[in-house]
Amino acid sequence: MISRRRMLRGIGAMLALPHLEIMADAVGASGTVATPSKAPLRFVSMFQPNGVYPKAWDVSGVGAGYELSPILRPLAGLRDQFSVLSGLNNVTGGNHVQMTTAFLTGHNLKNGKAGTSIDQKIAAQIGQDSAFRSLVLGTEPPRQGNAGGLAISIANTVTWSSPTTRVSPEINPQVAFDRLFRGKSGPDAVRDAELQKSVVDLVLEDAKSLRRQASYLDKHKIDEYLESVRSVEVQLERTIRPKERAWVPPTEPGEEFFVRPPSGIPRERDVHLRLMLDLMVLALWTDTTRVCTLMTAHGFSRQNFSFIDGVSSDHHGMSHHKEKERAVSQYKKVSEWYIGQLAYFLERLKGIDEGGSSLLDNSVVLYGSGMKDGNGHKRNNLPIILAGGGQKQIPLGQHIKLPSQPLSNLHYTIGQRFGIKDDFNGIGCKTISQLG
Repeated sequence: MISRRRMLRGIGAMLALPHLEIMADAVGASGTVATPSKAPLRFVSMFQPNGVYPKAWDVSGVGAGYELSPILRPLAGLRDQFSVLSGLNNVTGGNHVQMTTAFLTGHNLKNGKAGTSIDQKIAAQIGQDSAFRSLVLGTEPPRQGNAGGLAISIANTVTWSSPTTRVSPEINPQVAFDRLFRGKSGPDAVRDAELQKSVVDLVLEDAKSLRRQASYLDKHKIDEYLESVRSVEVQLERTIRPKERAWVPPTEPGEEFFVRPPSGIPRERDVHLRLMLDLMVLALWTDTTRVCTLMTAHGFSRQNFSFIDGVSSDHHGMSHHKEKERAVSQYKKVSEWYIGQLAYFLERLKGIDEGGSSLLDNSVVLYGSGMKDGNGHKRNNLPIILAGGGQKQIPLGQHIKLPSQPLSNLHYTIGQRFGIKDDFNGIGCKTISQLG
């Protein structure tokens, strides 16, 4: 028999083993092996920028008998694992910054203020039992410039920890991997954490002092900085005084899954995004976190997709297609490529056993864009997919055609699945009855 505190080593990281039959304290008084508690419910949100070409996204038919549209074809083999939602609308406003901000907050950005995003509300509700309350990843740094009087840089995230504090995604795969998995336990890790925490305490005190003297605009920047520092502080505290785990995964990733990504930002767009998807899978599988958010690209993304056959222009440029055949063709191909990445992610989750159910069965995955069509910044009838069984709380395999209503109703309805009872940022949302 081995201790349940036994760690995996030798891969540049240390990771707690799942509950195994050979662990000494897994045996109850009767001499039988204890059964692990029920797998936790997870939440994943994935944002795609620049909308889609409506005629290639919109499905025909409703209910289980609907027909997949061209863009959604990569999901054909997963038809019973997701539903397509239509009828959801974004907030009023006319640009990428506002629509990106509202994707998870439901709020129209005004005077630097939005709302707490649903991923962070869920993280506050369920994040206390995992090493990280949430994981926020991306693939692009903030862009410079201005759109409609708003800084384009704001559109680098959909995650807001408070109405005035946005959470910038980690875009470096190696940095994300190291934070999640390298040196998180053992005497050396505790000693390092104690040293770092003393530095963090000083930084927090200085930053709070500086905030009292700062201008209105600088206060927002300092708040965002303080939030990131507090996040570090929480992780250090959990290293120093780890909690007893209430649930441990019944299966474990092999060492081949813990390959540390190379340093720097990958130049290849497809390689970069796939690394981030794999990191999310690993973080969820090992119960390192139960809430993940991925910005597949900046909300005002001009990324080049020339690695896709027949695509030569940047994503934002092709989204303003003006119904020109060449631009529309490229726009559709990029959207289909993005859906292919979603299919890859869902397949990975589906293949991970959690004791009679899959990781996908125990997740709610929200995928979509903050606008319907980049040509004209259309905000109604957003492209939205809801995947994962949500532990039998989410209807799957359907096109759910909703009466026209705000996207924030979906946030509110998802939040209820995680035990959140508030009215979602004071908007006065309603439950979507069609989602059970």
